[in-house]
Amino acid sequence: MGIFGRVADSEWAERAAELRDLIEYHNQRYYLDDAPEITDAEFDALVSELTALELEHPELAVADSPTRKVWGQASTLFSEVRHLTPMMSLDKTTSYEELLAWAKRMERFISGDVAYTCELKIDGLAMSLLYEGGRLVRAATRGDGEVGEDVTANVATIAAVPHVLAAPAPDRVEVRGEIYMPVSAFDLLNRRQAEAGARTFINPRNAAAGSLRQKDPAVTAGRELAFWAYQLGTVEGGPTFSHHTDMLQWMRDAGFPVNPNIELVHGLEEVDGYCRRWLERRHSLDYEIDGAVIKVDDLAQRRELGATSRAPRWAIAYKFPPEEKTTLLEGIMVSIGRTGKATPFAMLKPVTVGGAKVSLATLHNEDQVRIKDVRPGDTVVVRRAGDVIPEVRGPVLGLRPEGLPEWQFPTACPVCGETLVRLDGESDTFCVNDRCPGQRVQRIAHFASRSAMDIEHLGERTVSQFCRAGLLADVADIYHLDYSKVAQFEGWGETSIANLAAAVEASKSRPLANLLVGLSIRHLGATGSQILARSLRHLDRIMDATSEELAAVEGVGPIIGASVQRFFATPANREVVERLRAAGLNFEGPAAPELAQVLVGKSVVVTGTLEGWSREEAEEAIKARGGKSPGSVSKKTTAVVVGSEPGAAKLAKAAQLGVPILDESAFADLLETGELPDPGDAAGAGRRDDEPAGTGG
Repeated sequence: MGIFGRVADSEWAERAAELRDLIEYHNQRYYLDDAPEITDAEFDALVSELTALELEHPELAVADSPTRKVWGQASTLFSEVRHLTPMMSLDKTTSYEELLAWAKRMERFISGDVAYTCELKIDGLAMSLLYEGGRLVRAATRGDGEVGEDVTANVATIAAVPHVLAAPAPDRVEVRGEIYMPVSAFDLLNRRQAEAGARTFINPRNAAAGSLRQKDPAVTAGRELAFWAYQLGTVEGGPTFSHHTDMLQWMRDAGFPVNPNIELVHGLEEVDGYCRRWLERRHSLDYEIDGAVIKVDDLAQRRELGATSRAPRWAIAYKFPPEEKTTLLEGIMVSIGRTGKATPFAMLKPVTVGGAKVSLATLHNEDQVRIKDVRPGDTVVVRRAGDVIPEVRGPVLGLRPEGLPEWQFPTACPVCGETLVRLDGESDTFCVNDRCPGQRVQRIAHFASRSAMDIEHLGERTVSQFCRAGLLADVADIYHLDYSKVAQFEGWGETSIANLAAAVEASKSRPLANLLVGLSIRHLGATGSQILARSLRHLDRIMDATSEELAAVEGVGPIIGASVQRFFATPANREVVERLRAAGLNFEGPAAPELAQVLVGKSVVVTGTLEGWSREEAEEAIKARGGKSPGSVSKKTTAVVVGSEPGAAKLAKAAQLGVPILDESAFADLLETGELPDPGDAAGAGRRDDEPAGTGG
């Protein structure tokens, strides 16, 4: 009995027919309509089910089955292009065991050692670029593998695609790669769309597809699309190659961007290690990946392996767990945060995304709900990237029930009933009732959190319980808890009460910056709190400063300055601060720095793992000497300090802008002298030409 059990053949035939219809339908929605109704992972699941069914029941594998064809179609928006060499799909795997099975199948065709090139699987659009006499003459989408769309005019606007080859050019050469939209460009595009009141894009691939299929190339030009080259197709009248790595080097020499994270490995254990590393690091990149592509490096071995009707036998795609799923939006609720901010969130039919079950997801604010136009009853795309809070990206409009009404943002606070207020020029809505129970619980829980006063055993559930019992009304009450009443709650014995009391006592000596974070001052985060504590060095000076004096502190600015001044000008807040003073909390900031201020006016970015410092210690060392240590590279950056596994995006930006790159030794010299090393110094700035860019954050 096979994996499908003892079921009537007619039922399997019906299911196979249903799967073929579903795959063809979603294929058209994805490639022709640019309006997918399911995620890539859900589409792959349909194909996998049909493939398994056909293997179990070979008589069901009809000649035109989607499992025997390259997925995709050419639309009618652009003229058709017939590829010189078919652009095939790739077989897929999701486990080491399946990789072993793939390698075992190859043994029937080749023998001897096999080296593999491991490449990141870019989540974009496959593209064919044809050059004749070294000049770009045609750009075409993959389409159905045989016929694609002519998008030459649009692709010509992409800066990363060379119009003329830099290396000696064959008479005719086809370069294949992936058009994609960087995450930073995607975020900027969606901000612009939101500001214009236009619909936002669900993900970078969706945005790239929409940007490429524009009738006006000027629109494409404004979308900051990028390109990675990864393969040669037809080569006529030019060099011959024996290995895939030779092709990659020729493409680099010809002026094509080739991903710096491609590795040549030996053995499937190294392949598996590559895939596992990038599964962990996928969010350190400025572009989205959904897996890795494994290719046999030796081209002679590739020829021996050949291909099936739809995929080469010498390559396979290792797919990562999906981070997007579709599910039902059952309702939209509004939560009230510690500053009174009213945040809409989605109540979802539970779905597993990125390895975790998700039933709630953020919708950010009123404008985002309106722009995304999500409505209770919609099927929506939910995304969970790494440890990021789940987010509803948008509705699947093709599945929207007819007559589904728009959702309206409430006018009253769902906790206290007071009128919600949206300030002029802001996207956020607030409950302005300082006594709102929802705000109170969140403020106290935040004060006790690890990022603020770090009071163990005082989480949100306990805070809520104590608030309901009247033991806590504000953060100062934490230091006047009636532990005899706490003992009356279930689960609170002598030991747990002693632990809580010790944690409360220990919090009194936390740094001033932690106290500022804990006070929940709007716009003031951890960085601003550290700056104020280090600059003014006492809470009394901060409380008595004018908004102009606060704004004049480098790194603070007028918005934070005005917010801090407004907070301490409120009598109720002053009263809480005085009760904290009476409880013995630390109001003193760090002593004035004794270090030579050699980095004043300099901006030094740290990326990767250093041996002598943690990331935080390195950044503090820069700031303690008067410098700045932002999280991104810009024209104002003085230098980039690089440890192991650095961020590829930061390195690429530094190289583009000509910003010096320092190793750990040069960083130590910079901290001591404030001077950059001589460019000719081997221990100084810059990365060797033969050294690949790193991949971490």
